[in-house]
Amino acid sequence: MMWAVLAFMSAALLGCYDFFKKVSLKDNSVIAVLFLNTLFSALLFSPFIILSHLGIITDGAFFVPKAGLHTHLLLLLKAVIVLSSWLCGYIGIKHLPITIVSPIQSTRPVLVLLGALLLFGETLNGYQWTGVIIAVVSVFLLSRSGKREGIDFTSNRWVLFVALAALLGAVSALYDKYLMRSLEPVLVQSWFNVYQCILMGCLAVLLNMFSLRQREKRFHWSWAIPMISIFLGFADFCYFSSLAQDGALIAVVSMIRRGSVVVSFLFGALLLHEKNLKRKAFDIVLILIGLFFLYLGSK
Repeated sequence: MMWAVLAFMSAALLGCYDFFKKVSLKDNSVIAVLFLNTLFSALLFSPFIILSHLGIITDGAFFVPKAGLHTHLLLLLKAVIVLSSWLCGYIGIKHLPITIVSPIQSTRPVLVLLGALLLFGETLNGYQWTGVIIAVVSVFLLSRSGKREGIDFTSNRWVLFVALAALLGAVSALYDKYLMRSLEPVLVQSWFNVYQCILMGCLAVLLNMFSLRQREKRFHWSWAIPMISIFLGFADFCYFSSLAQDGALIAVVSMIRRGSVVVSFLFGALLLHEKNLKRKAFDIVLILIGLFFLYLGSK
């Protein structure tokens, strides 16, 4: 049951992360914000690598064990997958309401579910299947709410970016389940953040030199930017710790994590004053009902 509790904690933290991401990207350079996000995330976890290497930290949740070349290549691949998902997601969220983006991202667990059934042989009980079906219906209804804001889910290019981000995120989640079979959570989180920062730094330099238009280079500092890394760091720590627990189901963990839409919806409604909230609120209630069934099925 502890793995489900950690998944719910991760979901709440992710909702805050989505809000600060939206605030940071307002009239701001996607590439600059994303690079700073990866930089702060690397700075947040690299001390654990250094202190573990020096022998100051020798055990516990923050001890980073040494790893061979094969392991580092696996973590580098994870960094590539996550960074690709982030790029698509950041571009999409800059141009869409957060109350639309977050529920689109909630389709990710459905893809993870299919992968979990096919690749890992996971099985869900009746409560969990009920929760999954209700969540899928809520996403379909939310797409209709998006059209009322002039957002066509089938042709809007920003929606396509968010959809691609969700697909890559599903691949990443399934890969996480594979990694957690043999690796420590803090080892994965620490090193993939470092590799992600290096890759993003190289990409930012190349894009700045060859392809970005002047208006896409505009950057202004916001204290919301480091908050992205802080909330994401804690959210991922809870997430990896959840997957490392005995009996954890990646299909259920991913669905619970998409409950972050409830928190981001509240931020969007109360602080960003986004539109069409009454219709979206009904869809959010459906998601909550789905999460409740997932909770019952995980007890």
